[in-house]
Amino acid sequence: MTECFDDVRARMTGLFSGFERLAGDAAHAGLKRAAVAITVVEDPRGDGGLAFVLTRRARTLRSHGGQWALPGGRCDPGETVTEAALREVSEEIGLILGADAVLGVLDDYPTRSGYLMTPVVVWAGDASAIVPNPAEVASVHYIPLAHVAREDIVSFITIPESPRQVIRLWIDDDHIHAPTAAVIYQFREVLAGRDTRVHELEQPVFAWK
Repeated sequence: MTECFDDVRARMTGLFSGFERLAGDAAHAGLKRAAVAITVVEDPRGDGGLAFVLTRRARTLRSHGGQWALPGGRCDPGETVTEAALREVSEEIGLILGADAVLGVLDDYPTRSGYLMTPVVVWAGDASAIVPNPAEVASVHYIPLAHVAREDIVSFITIPESPRQVIRLWIDDDHIHAPTAAVIYQFREVLAGRDTRVHELEQPVFAWK
């Protein structure tokens, strides 16, 4: 890892470790705990930038098959959210990361499918060891941090089923929706030094199951 990336990692550590998460909401006490990982890597396409890992879920999965996702899943009994996120990174894309890879934790996001999802930001650096698990991951995509910083990829729409705004991000020639879009949006906002909250952003109806 170059000194340049060392400096960027130090800056990101300061931003995400210093992020003040929203306090827990008693209304979410009955939700199942889950964690996702925003995994930052050196872009393997060799342009000298950083990217994060986004996946397409295998179509054979019973839940949300074929959808865009961050590595993640339900927390096992006794697991912390950071432990769960690191385990899922290992199981889904083959990266073995220690606790020292964790840069910080973002706000919990309550999903329509009954989970309280905690995003964990992790630094992986070299992406060459990534090997997707075909049972869970159809494809791995590297999304440049510079791309998600753009304002023109963000849009908000309304749906008749909810008074809340639905967030969409235009990534890899497709619309990414919440909960994944909400998590990525907060990640990019904190990275820019903004404490933007996303827990009230809505998901499209197809993600309510």
